[in-house]
Amino acid sequence: MAFGLTPKHTEEIYLTDLSPEQFLALAIETANQLKWQINYVSETGIIAYTNKGLFSWNADIKILMQYGNTIFITSESAGNEMIDWGKNKKTVNQFLDTFEIAKLSFTPEELTLKHIELEAELPPPEQDYLQLPPQTFKEQIKDFFSMFVPTKEYFITPILVNLNLLVFILMLISGVDIIAPTGEALLSWGANFRPYTLNDQPWRLITNCFLHIGIIHLVMNIFALLYIGALLEPILGKVRFFAAYLLTGLIASITSMCWHELSISAGASGAIFGMYGVFLALLTTSLIEKNTRKALLSSIAFFVVYNLIYGLKGQIDNAAHIGGLFSGILIGYAFLPSIIRFEETGVKSITIGFVSLVVISSCTVIYTMLPNNGITNQEIMNGAINNQTQSNPERSIFFIESDKDRSEYQSIMKDFASIESMALDIYPLDTTVAGKEQALGQIKNRGIYYWNRSLEVLAPLNQLKLPPAIIKQNKLLNEYCLLYIELYNLMYVALEKHSKAYDKQIDELHQKINVKLEQLKAGLPK
Repeated sequence: MAFGLTPKHTEEIYLTDLSPEQFLALAIETANQLKWQINYVSETGIIAYTNKGLFSWNADIKILMQYGNTIFITSESAGNEMIDWGKNKKTVNQFLDTFEIAKLSFTPEELTLKHIELEAELPPPEQDYLQLPPQTFKEQIKDFFSMFVPTKEYFITPILVNLNLLVFILMLISGVDIIAPTGEALLSWGANFRPYTLNDQPWRLITNCFLHIGIIHLVMNIFALLYIGALLEPILGKVRFFAAYLLTGLIASITSMCWHELSISAGASGAIFGMYGVFLALLTTSLIEKNTRKALLSSIAFFVVYNLIYGLKGQIDNAAHIGGLFSGILIGYAFLPSIIRFEETGVKSITIGFVSLVVISSCTVIYTMLPNNGITNQEIMNGAINNQTQSNPERSIFFIESDKDRSEYQSIMKDFASIESMALDIYPLDTTVAGKEQALGQIKNRGIYYWNRSLEVLAPLNQLKLPPAIIKQNKLLNEYCLLYIELYNLMYVALEKHSKAYDKQIDELHQKINVKLEQLKAGLPK
């Protein structure tokens, strides 16, 4: 099983009964039998493509002869997967097995004649692509960092990549966790979240496209953006490429917001899927050369299908991916006339302007129509769950990363709100001599009982993985319950003794409870 940014597998064999010329002729025959697409042939080897179809796994094959009798056969994944699950090794072995069978069908003389027929089409040694010297380590490092430097034909992609990197670095400097940023941190940096975005913060639809939920998320998206940018930006040009990125990112964010009511969304993947969608659209036209088109179409389609299926496992915003992808396909077709008529700058400007107008207008209409369920920013941040503030258990759950913990937290808060209501429902109290026993029963058997029950309901929260803001809120809720228990016990004693000596203490407890309620409303202990 090969693992890496581009998984591959290499086998080394030695010629014993064939000359290099005969081996080359037989290798071409073997590739043809396997129905591989041969893209390059020279005196020292061949480059081929497995060409198994649009939705199948494919590989790039390099067969290189060195030192006269040493052959290196390499299969490298053509898709964007990180692990090949042994497929490259299987492809190399398939070639070797087919090669041995094909050897039985030809004599050495026949192979020599086939090589003579090839000679006229082979490039001279000084132009042999396969004979270029391998890069030094310094050249490899320089080549790697060149991907982040804008050039004439590759200008917007490195700028977008660098912006994503810069934002992430600034987040780290501010104290955001490098692996798993909290919901609060993401929101403070501009993540997309329906209650915030619809509450006069539409800029989040764009800013979230430059945020990432941890280093792994960032690396995967940068790799995908570099790959598609290197292929697509030279075709689209700077302005179309930048417009497509922002417009598909905007649609991806709107789609995510339509689908998720209380989920935080961040990442460049919606816009990246949009760029892959644009390229898919162009690959279905004659704009790109046929043989190149087939290989790229397979690679891009594999990336899209693989990542959409992977996104079904949860914790991944597939709604944004789908919104970006399909909007990218439509924008790709819309841009096609201006790409074909590249010399007419007026066509390009009109096309970009028209597409931008349609996308922004459509997103504006959807934005204004989406319901916000009456939740304001202040209400979300309050997070206090009690009758007297008429709060909603939904308000705080978006801060919790785990679906299981979020669901359990929501259930506990609903139970707490119900029990709290019963604990408060002891009034009015009949404090006359005739009603004294009933009032004492209400305080003890209803009020004090249900406040103690509230503490029991809140206890399992200590076992959940909760963000700091909610942990502070839960501490306040426990203190809130304890104050009411103390208040009700004092009221019970005062009523039982029919004494006003406890009035001052009772008033002080009421004041403490009001302070605690204010703290809950503010969402922070004081």
